[in-house]
Amino acid sequence: MQDTDARGSSPAFLRPQNGSSHRSLGYVPGRIAPLRPPLPSQSHAAAEFTSVRQEARTRLPSLPVDQHPCQAEANRHKNTLICFAISSLSLFVALGIFLGIASRYAPDENCPDQNPRLKSWSPGKDPEKRVFIKKGDLFRLDSDATVHSIVIQDGGVLVFGDDKEGSKNITLRTRFILIKDGGMLHVGAEKCRYKSKATIILYGKSNEGADVPEFGKKFIGVGPEGTLELHGHQKLSWTLLSKTMHFSGLAYGHYTFKKNFSRGLNVRVIDQDTAEVLEVLKFDTHEFSEDSLKLQNLLKNGSPGRIVAIAVGDSAAKNLMEETRVTIQNVLGSKFVKGLSYRQAWAFVGVIGGGNSSSNESVRNYENHSTGGKALAQKEFFTVDGQKFVVKAYSEWNDGVPISGFQVEAVGGVILNLLDDVSSWEPGDRIVVASTDYSMYQTEEFTLLPCPECTKHQVKVKENPQFPHAGEVIDGVDMRAEVGVLTRNILIKGEMANTCYHEKECQFFNYDTFGGHIKILKNFTSVHLSYVELNQMGQQQIGSYPVHFHLCGDVDEKGGYNFKTYLEGLSIHHCFSRCVTVHATNGLLIKDTIGYDTLGHCFFTEDGIEERNTLFHNLGLVTKPGTLLPTDRNSSMCIGIRDKVYGSYVPVPATDCMAVSTFWISHPNNHLINNAAAGSQDAGIWYLFHRIATGDSHSLALETKSELTPLGIFYNNRVHSNFK
Repeated sequence: MQDTDARGSSPAFLRPQNGSSHRSLGYVPGRIAPLRPPLPSQSHAAAEFTSVRQEARTRLPSLPVDQHPCQAEANRHKNTLICFAISSLSLFVALGIFLGIASRYAPDENCPDQNPRLKSWSPGKDPEKRVFIKKGDLFRLDSDATVHSIVIQDGGVLVFGDDKEGSKNITLRTRFILIKDGGMLHVGAEKCRYKSKATIILYGKSNEGADVPEFGKKFIGVGPEGTLELHGHQKLSWTLLSKTMHFSGLAYGHYTFKKNFSRGLNVRVIDQDTAEVLEVLKFDTHEFSEDSLKLQNLLKNGSPGRIVAIAVGDSAAKNLMEETRVTIQNVLGSKFVKGLSYRQAWAFVGVIGGGNSSSNESVRNYENHSTGGKALAQKEFFTVDGQKFVVKAYSEWNDGVPISGFQVEAVGGVILNLLDDVSSWEPGDRIVVASTDYSMYQTEEFTLLPCPECTKHQVKVKENPQFPHAGEVIDGVDMRAEVGVLTRNILIKGEMANTCYHEKECQFFNYDTFGGHIKILKNFTSVHLSYVELNQMGQQQIGSYPVHFHLCGDVDEKGGYNFKTYLEGLSIHHCFSRCVTVHATNGLLIKDTIGYDTLGHCFFTEDGIEERNTLFHNLGLVTKPGTLLPTDRNSSMCIGIRDKVYGSYVPVPATDCMAVSTFWISHPNNHLINNAAAGSQDAGIWYLFHRIATGDSHSLALETKSELTPLGIFYNNRVHSNFK
C-alpha cells in the first residue's frame, strides 16, 4: 500500500515503522492518519486583524479642539487596547466554533471504517465469485455479501462498515479469507470498537474443492505480513454466582400433582415467602361431615398470608357443611363455594385473610360424566427474594374420569444474583452456568430477558433451571458456579450440514464436525482478536482449530512486536476441535476467553516447546472427547482408531487414552492465573512435559529441558466437575 495517494493526502493506514516488512514495531492497529482542517495562515490572520484595527480607528470620536494633547493620546491608546481585545476575542471565538464544527464532522482517526479513502464495496451474492483485494484496493463492506473466496494481499484493505447507532448488521458468507503480503482485514479497532453486528459465515464441505496450501478449507488465514484486527463490543466475559440458583428457580423446587378419582376437596397450603408447599391434604366432604369440620378448623387457625389452593376431585358437595362454606367465603374470599353442587368441577387459589381481591377461582357444571371444560384457577405471587411464581389448581371431568391437580412454578423468568457488575450483558444474550455437581452435564444455557427491576449484579433468564447451581462458599470451599456470556456482536461461524457425511467421523459423531477455523502463520504483521464469538468452528483433523497459532515463534516484544499479540474476551462454543491451539508459539496472551462444549483438549499447547504464554482468567467447561490424539479419545475411540498404532498392539484406554483436558500444558514455562476448568470428560488441568519436542517440532531435535525449567506462575486456578 502506498503511503500517500495521488493527491499527496495523508496515508490510509500507517506503514510499520521498523525495518521488517512483516512486523510493525510502531504499528497502531487500525489507526488512520489524522485529518484536521488547516489553520488560517499567519498573513491572512494579520491582514484580518489590521483591517479590524483600522475600522475601529475610523469610528473613534474626534477630539474636542480644546482637549489637552496628552489626554487625547491616552484616550487613543485606551481605545486601541479595547478594540484589540474585542478583535482578538472575536477571532478566537470564531476559530473555536470553526474547529469544533470541523472536528465534529471529521473522521475518528482510531476508527478504520471512517477513513475517507475507503471505497464502498458491495460484491453482491455470487458463490462463484473469487475476490482479490490488492494494492490500491481500500474497500469498506457496507452490505451483506456471498462470494466464493477472498484473498487480501499486496497492501489491499477490507474494512467492515459501522455507524454510531450500531445498525449496520453485515453478514459476509465465503469459503475462505486469506490475508497475506501486506493485506489487512479490520472489523473495529481496539480504540474504536465495532458497534454493529458483523457475521462471517464460512461454508463448504470437506469433500468439496481443493485445499489451499497450509490452510486447508473453510478458514480465515493470516500468512506472512498479514493483519487481522477484530474488536467487538466490550463486555464482562464471565463471573460467579453470588447466590444459589435453585432447581426450577424456586428454593424448594417446582411442585406438580395430578390424580384421578381423588374424591372430596384436595387442598395445598403454600408459603408465600418461599413458594414451599407446606401441607398436602384431602378432605372427603362428599362422604364425611367430620372432614368438613377439619377443613373449617384449618382455615380458621391458619396463618394470615398463607396461600391455599383447592381442587374438587369427583364430588365434594354432599357433606360440605354450610358453616364450612361460609368460612371458605369469609377467610379466603370465594364467591362460588356457597353454590357448589354435586360433581361440579371447582378450582380455587387464594390467601388466608386476603379476601376476594387476592383470590381466583373457576367452576364448571357436571353434564353426563363430562364438563364444559377444565375449571382452572391461578394466581401469581412473589417470594421474599423477588422471584415471581404462579400457583395453579384445576378440576375437570374427562370421559367419565374426575381429574384434579396443582402446579407451583416460577414464571416470568428467573433472576440470577452475580458477583460482578454485568450491566454490559444485554437482553437476548445467551449465557452458560457451570455445573456445581460431579457431572459436567449439569451445565445449562439460558437466554437473558429484559429486567428493569434488576440491579447491575443481577440478570433475568427465560428458561427455568433443570439443576441447582451453588452460589455460596461452603465450609471454606468456594462452590460458586461460573457464569459466562456467550454472545458477541462479531460472530465467526461455520455453516454446517444437517447430518454427518464423512465416514471416518461418523463412527463417533452423528453430526457434521467440519467447521470453520482461524489459522495464523509465522511473520504476520499484526493479530489481535477481542470480544469475538466463534461458533461451529474447528475440524476433526490435525491443524484446523477455532484459533490456531501455527509455528509462529515469538509473538511478543521478543519477536519484535511492540503490541503484544493477544486473544481477549473470545467466546468459543459448540465447536468441533479444541478452543485455542498454541503451536510452537511463545509470548501469546489469552485472556477472559470462554471455551464451552468443545471436542478434544480445549486450551492446548502442542509440541512441548511453547513458552512464556499467559492464560489469564479463562473459563473452560464441557470439554468432550475428540479423535485427533490418543489423549483426546474416550475408550471407544481409543480401541476403534487404529491409525499409527504399532503392529497388532491393542490400545488400553485407561493408560493410552482418556486424558482429555480443559487446559493441556506441555511446557512448564507458561503462566496460568485465575482460570477455571469447570467440567471435562477427564481432567481439568494436565501438565505433561516432554524430553524432546513432538509433532512438527520433533524434526528439529530440540531438547525442551522441561525437567530443568522452573514452573511458570500457577495461581488461583479453579477445577471442578471433572471425571478424573
